[in-house]
Amino acid sequence: MTRVVRAFKQARMWTYYPDLLARPVPRYTSYPTAAEFGDIDTGLYRQALSGAGGDISLYVHIPFCEKICYYCGCNTAASGRRQRLETYLAALHREIELVAALLPDSARIARVAFGGGSPNAIEPGDFQRLVDSLLANLHVSNPTFSIELDPRTMTREWADVIGQVGIERASLGVQTFSAQCQEAIGRVQSEDCIVQTVDWLRGAGVTSLNFDLMYGLPGQTMHDLEDSLQRTRVLGADRVALFGYAHVPHMVPRQRVIDGSNLPDQRERFAMAQMGYAYFATHGYTPIGFDHFAKPGGDPLARAALDGTLRRNFQGFTDDPSDILIGLGASAISSFPQLLAQNEKNSGRYRMLSSQGHLPAGRGIVRNPDDRYRAAVIERLLCQGRAQLGACLMREANETLRPFLERGLASIDGQWLTICPEGLPYARTIAAAFDAYRLPSARQFSSAV
Repeated sequence: MTRVVRAFKQARMWTYYPDLLARPVPRYTSYPTAAEFGDIDTGLYRQALSGAGGDISLYVHIPFCEKICYYCGCNTAASGRRQRLETYLAALHREIELVAALLPDSARIARVAFGGGSPNAIEPGDFQRLVDSLLANLHVSNPTFSIELDPRTMTREWADVIGQVGIERASLGVQTFSAQCQEAIGRVQSEDCIVQTVDWLRGAGVTSLNFDLMYGLPGQTMHDLEDSLQRTRVLGADRVALFGYAHVPHMVPRQRVIDGSNLPDQRERFAMAQMGYAYFATHGYTPIGFDHFAKPGGDPLARAALDGTLRRNFQGFTDDPSDILIGLGASAISSFPQLLAQNEKNSGRYRMLSSQGHLPAGRGIVRNPDDRYRAAVIERLLCQGRAQLGACLMREANETLRPFLERGLASIDGQWLTICPEGLPYARTIAAAFDAYRLPSARQFSSAV
């Protein structure tokens, strides 16, 4: 049986169990999650930077968009005021210098990811100067550059800079091709706009192009979703991230514009996720976990999934092997084996701290040995579909796992817990059984599907 046929049959075997999806769970791009962060001594972050060595990764946050979408839960603001952008970039340049002064000579930047917001909310020249600052201050060793882009504000000048910098990986916030859904979420963009962006990026040397898509949008039908999947494939996306829209207006005030009564229900969301998985699995993509897909062959994410080296960090599924990720910019999170540290979220306070020569990381959590052990279990379950458990952890999670074991969604063989093909939609919920910080009544996170 080919991998494609097997993946398709797996999707068809999925069964909707509403009781197992009732509990909201984190996406586990870190453990502990940001919900557990509290105030930390900035000195701990300073020590972590001073002790970082080898190949490390960098994330640079640009918390601005030219147009703000209703659905977005990211820490971002409108980019209309030039002075605000200029002062933010000045603070970011200063933070680069502060971090560079603390990193040892043995630390080499192997990967740089620019995210937001939308990095192309700033001027191309400002972006080039930002890259120049990274190259001038840090030990950068043949880096892999990636960037998130908004097709609505993409220009030829931006494509030229991307080519000059040598960015090979780009991610487009497409979300949906349906005009009615675009209108409902405040992200109106024509297909011609997306096609032009794809052409510019391919011409600039981008070899790995990701499309972010969403299901569970207001007024979205199965036909709307299938049409977006088909257009994505035809446009040649190398990777696809298919996310379920999380409607949490109590946490994201801008979502109050969205009519919550017009959203697909949980069963419809499950069917959409199932169709998305089956579609990409039968149209030339390797499934990565539950909601990511990559073309096999040359794509490193697909290779990582096949050879068992897939990882998970704040960018989601990744082929990045580094255990150290340094975040720069407002709200950016840095990850070290023993520490998670987040920069000041408020852009104004971030600018003040950084411009005055202070490291802006004041929140986070120190990861004790139990945290690191559970983090490894959760990551392996989500990335490889199985994890080895110690006797204590097995006993602790026994009751929580029981309904998944009884329904054939997971299995235990000795010390090994395996998520069965039928259990893939429930992977995050199964992983949550090992989250020591979670409370059954907590509603801080999105639906698992």
